[in-house]
Amino acid sequence: MGRPLLYLDVDGPLNPYAAKPERRPVGYTTHRMKPEGWIAQHPGEPAAYVKPLRVWLNADHGRRLLDLGELFDLVWATTWGSEANTYIAPVLGLPELPVVRWPEASDGWPEENSASLRVFWKTPHLVEHAAGRPFAWVDDELGDGDRVFVTTHHGGPALLHRIDPRLGLRDPDFAALAAFASNLGLPSVDEAVGE
Repeated sequence: MGRPLLYLDVDGPLNPYAAKPERRPVGYTTHRMKPEGWIAQHPGEPAAYVKPLRVWLNADHGRRLLDLGELFDLVWATTWGSEANTYIAPVLGLPELPVVRWPEASDGWPEENSASLRVFWKTPHLVEHAAGRPFAWVDDELGDGDRVFVTTHHGGPALLHRIDPRLGLRDPDFAALAAFASNLGLPSVDEAVGE
């Protein structure tokens, strides 16, 4: 079965973008960034004139994610793509992480997607990427439709953990992730190597 994957979204879990602009959450610092994905959202405007994106990050999250790295294989699952390694990882003190590659265009919604059972566009791709491995996923866009989709289409344990985009990751979120991995009964890296 292997170690579980921990899919990390940036905006919402690590960057509480939905907090009031004048009220940065405690523990976060402001960073101004111009990733290519941000510049691309301003077509026709020279890159030099594009106002940098405000990103709030909490450096303590890097240490806590590295601690979870003893239980999980960390993977970026964000529209930042590989730019998460360029802009976010260094601020948090994370190493370069693998990145889920999203398709260029959506092939349409899964058939489970309806007005009453919305499936987030990332969900089918992460189920495919996990290929039956256990996984946890932190994102601010998760809902009941995603849980139903994962239960129906994924052959292993999964934790879909919605993060409030006004608050970002907090202590109970880290505890829930650690509990999920611990309850899988898989040996930690130390146990697998040392005993």
